[in-house]
Amino acid sequence: MNILGIITARAGSKRLPGKNIKPLGEMPLIAWSIRSATESGCFDRIIVSTEDKAIAGVAKEYGAEVPWLRSAALATDEAKVEAALIEVLSRIQADGAKIPDGVMLLQPTSPFRSANTIKSAIKIFSEDPGDSVVSVSPARTHPFMCKEVDEEGVMSPFNTGEHITLRSQELPPVYELNGLIYLVPASFLMTERSLYTKNTRALIIGDMEERLDIDTPLDWALAETILEMRRREGR
Repeated sequence: MNILGIITARAGSKRLPGKNIKPLGEMPLIAWSIRSATESGCFDRIIVSTEDKAIAGVAKEYGAEVPWLRSAALATDEAKVEAALIEVLSRIQADGAKIPDGVMLLQPTSPFRSANTIKSAIKIFSEDPGDSVVSVSPARTHPFMCKEVDEEGVMSPFNTGEHITLRSQELPPVYELNGLIYLVPASFLMTERSLYTKNTRALIIGDMEERLDIDTPLDWALAETILEMRRREGR
């Protein structure tokens, strides 16, 4: 099965300027995703989609392909990631290459994604290649524990019904997206412009370190703390 790995890494982060090539431990942030993708051995090609020459240079240094720069129109805050993925597929097709069976989106803001997690996603995908695979983790706040607050400051249950009287340990399990893995049939992505098929399969990730998604300075500080803990523990 031919799976294309695409790492989307536009410049212009407002909360963490230059984060994709900012050093995290011994490597720039983007290099962590390139390394896990390479170590998985699951991809014929690992392509970085970016409009930024500096990011492109770092990506190439760590072994990824950057055959072209992303279109400026697809590098704005409003641009959808699906459009960037489709641009890569369209350019591959224009170059005469075969469209892959699947496309795996690897966001560089998840530095602790493991090669084994990548392999697990592809294993699920290979069993039902018409369905997407998306990684999730147990929700940190159960929706039945959430409240609404009206304009007068009055609080009421966000969800009504029998579950609101249950203890937290009695609530049904729910999961939240963690951004680690999106694996979608390439043909479906190009026609439907979506990462979610009708029967999207879940890859459940319980590891708290691996699920970290860096979006804020606090997230970055947590990533550095995790690396220091790993160093002390010899991991």
